[in-house]
Amino acid sequence: MLAAMAEALPIKIKIQLFCGSEIAMGPGKADLLDAIRREGSISAAGRSLGMSYRRTWLLVDVMNRCWSAPLVETSAGGAHGGGARVTALGEEILDLYRQLQAQAGQVASGPARDALASRIRPAPQPANRP
Repeated sequence: MLAAMAEALPIKIKIQLFCGSEIAMGPGKADLLDAIRREGSISAAGRSLGMSYRRTWLLVDVMNRCWSAPLVETSAGGAHGGGARVTALGEEILDLYRQLQAQAGQVASGPARDALASRIRPAPQPANRP
């Protein structure tokens, strides 16, 4: 039973990089960069992630203001429509962030995790309500 619980212990490690009080990079922004790369458009990337147009643009704006150069470049619309692309710096930042996520994921295993897993319940007990 304990071995089964040890396997089932979910651990979520979320890495956020701050620029002052702004989150310069986190899981959502990394996913957005992936989507912009795939879709070629900020608005299409937002739609694919279920984000509003405004929210998507705000996230891109924060990223572009927090790094040494923009992570996303846009081209104006027109007869052929506009678009967006992840810059070389954006590609580098995204790759480094994904590497950091992978390294952090390795922390979620080992003796401390196993000891915690052996002591946690599979679900909370019912609340004590008067």
